Amino acid sequence: MTMMTTLEIEFLGTGTSTGVPMLRCKCPVCMSADPRDKRLRTSAIVRYQGARLLIDCGPDFRTQMLRASDDNLDAVLLTHIHYDHVAGLDDLRSYCFEKPFPIYARADVLDNLHKRIPYCFSEHPYPGVPHFEEHAIVDDSAFLVEGVKVEPIPVMHYKMPILGFRIGPMAYITDAKTIADDVVDRLKGIPLLVINSLRLGEHLSHMCLHETLEVIDRVKPQRAYLIHMSDRMGLHADSVHMLPSNVELAYDGQIVKV
Repeated sequence: MTMMTTLEIEFLGTGTSTGVPMLRCKCPVCMSADPRDKRLRTSAIVRYQGARLLIDCGPDFRTQMLRASDDNLDAVLLTHIHYDHVAGLDDLRSYCFEKPFPIYARADVLDNLHKRIPYCFSEHPYPGVPHFEEHAIVDDSAFLVEGVKVEPIPVMHYKMPILGFRIGPMAYITDAKTIADDVVDRLKGIPLLVINSLRLGEHLSHMCLHETLEVIDRVKPQRAYLIHMSDRMGLHADSVHMLPSNVELAYDGQIVKV
């Protein structure tokens, strides 16, 4: 693979846990013919300095990779244990034929995976199951993946501590409800901020649009892209009327470079 001096992020999915369209919903967004309103569960590939890093691996992973611009991966970074962020890990078996596939996550997330998919971690695994190389993220300390520095970003998903990640000129945050002032200070002026925004109205465990825009205003990134959106965020085509000029709704399949 050619060494990339710029960072590229490909949005595999930009939707919340239900996806968009949501089953049984007939709202204008779920019925929209605009492909930008079709949102699989949130996940992304970050390509930087020769590394191909998957962030989260949800239930739509197989579908997402079949349509991705490049299906090569070196490791997966997990933000937290919720189903819509880890349910596709079994489909990584195609990446485990030659050696175990690296997983980077908090220790509690790795422990939980042992309970959810125990057959992947057994002493005598069944032939053909995925094999993983576990890397526990300790004390929010920066670590290297394929020579690329990854800095964990601690945020709160309601009462649940989870992680975002800073990779080079980009920070990626999903499912956050609150972000501490010192974390915001660390991100100030970053070229690219990818951050969750569930909907227009408030929610218990996710930031809504006005909360996300407040964080963006404090961080002051050059560009920001919103992810983990429900149908209640509204039509993509209407978003230009409610967002600052440097903020956009991300959409599935979009590739952004910085």
